[in-house]
Parts: sequence; structure tokens; C-alpha cells
Amino acid sequence: MLRAALAIALGFAVVTLAGTNFDANAQDKKEEKKAEAKKLEGKLTCTKCALSETDKCGHALLVKEGDKTVKYYLNDKGGAEKYHGKCCKADVDATVTGKVAEKDKKKVINEPKVEIK
Repeated sequence: MLRAALAIALGFAVVTLAGTNFDANAQDKKEEKKAEAKKLEGKLTCTKCALSETDKCGHALLVKEGDKTVKYYLNDKGGAEKYHGKCCKADVDATVTGKVAEKDKKKVINEPKVEIK
């Protein structure tokens, strides 16, 4: 009788954990689908040299939205990008197209395509 009760409890635990993992994966996919492709124009800048926010060079697009400036962080190769030399020491006007999402309360552009003006 005790073995049967333990087997049932173990089976219930396995099914519950498997269901939780499935729900987490489904939630991640929903968040990916929420990311919408946008074309944004603004100032492209270096997150290390100009903004002093990171230890390694990266990129952010500063976009004027009404009275405030919104930072969109680019999910790219950072200093290894071919356009990095143009925006590392000084901000440049740029158009960035990519999937905008929110991660850790920051706006992020995934799969960015950058055009320097």
C-alpha cells in the first residue's frame, strides 16, 4: 500500500514538473512573437564610450519620442560591427530596422539592420 502511494505521488510530481516546463517554453515563445519589426530613426551611439553603461563597446539608438529620448539597445556584435568605428567616439544619425522587444525593463532591437546616414 505504501509503495503504491509513493508511486502515485512520484508520478504526480513528474507530470507537474513536465507541465511547468512546457508552460515556461510556451511563455518564452509568446514573448518572442510579441516582438514587432520596426524602423526607427535616431542617434546611434556606443554604450561604453559615450554612455558609460557597459564594460565593452555596444550600441544604442537614441530616439526622440515627444519630449523625451528613448534608448533602444541593439542586440549585435558590439565593437565587432563594421559600423562601430563611425559611432564609437561621436553619435551619428542612423536608421535601424529590427524586432523591438523589452528585456529587463529595457527596449532591445533584435536582428538589427543599421543604415548610417
